[in-house]
Amino acid sequence: MPFVTVKMFEGRTDEQKRALCEKVTEAVVETTGAPSENVVVYIEEMPKNHMSKGGVRASDQ
Repeated sequence: MPFVTVKMFEGRTDEQKRALCEKVTEAVVETTGAPSENVVVYIEEMPKNHMSKGGVRASDQ
């Protein structure tokens, strides 16, 4: 059973997240041969002030 975690900033619509889950599932099915009903996609959203790159928070850019 493949598990996929997608980490991204919050702010996407439900429709965007739904489409992402569908496309990720399709990609896993195509590349691994796993049945789609066994593919688990977990979206982990975070606020921009919880991540930094090069010492600068994403919310400060």
